[in-house]
Amino acid sequence: MKKKLITAGVDEVGRGCLAGPVVSAAVVLRAGINLELLKDSKKISFKKRVEVSDHIKSHSFYAIGLASVDEILDLNILQATLLSMKRALEKLTVKPDLTLIDGNFAPSGLKNYKTIINGDEKIKVISAASIIAKVYRDNLMIKLAKEFSDYAWESNFGYGTRAHLEGLKKFGITSHHRKGFKPVHKILSH
Repeated sequence: MKKKLITAGVDEVGRGCLAGPVVSAAVVLRAGINLELLKDSKKISFKKRVEVSDHIKSHSFYAIGLASVDEILDLNILQATLLSMKRALEKLTVKPDLTLIDGNFAPSGLKNYKTIINGDEKIKVISAASIIAKVYRDNLMIKLAKEFSDYAWESNFGYGTRAHLEGLKKFGITSHHRKGFKPVHKILSH
């Protein structure tokens, strides 16, 4: 009997944010997962995403990888994203035969992978990774918002919304802001 191919899905969240780490998830689905629930994380409401994330976690092997604000500044956002993906894959307890990655870049040294543009919309296992990464990062930013309440991170999750930009102008930057990103850099150079 032929061995079933173990496929992992990988996606990242937070590349375009002005604050917080970039977060990736690697997921291998197990039997019993409700595939109908798996969609691009951006197309699911916050509340529903949390429920679906819990369902995925109980029906998969998964791991989270982060790249810090300092690593984003040192490496650049693309290389930091790839580092977070690599970290997620390294933590995965099940080693995949094939890795499907959202986008068109993959971490160096990876074997047997395929990059798929808009993979989070097309491939269920990538959708699952997208949901887990998004819920993890959103919760992280909500937690940080309790300490740094002037930037509305509990609702914008670090993206450059009007409330976040106004907070930056009024209160300056925090250690969680990405100093190399234009709106943050602009404030630093004034």
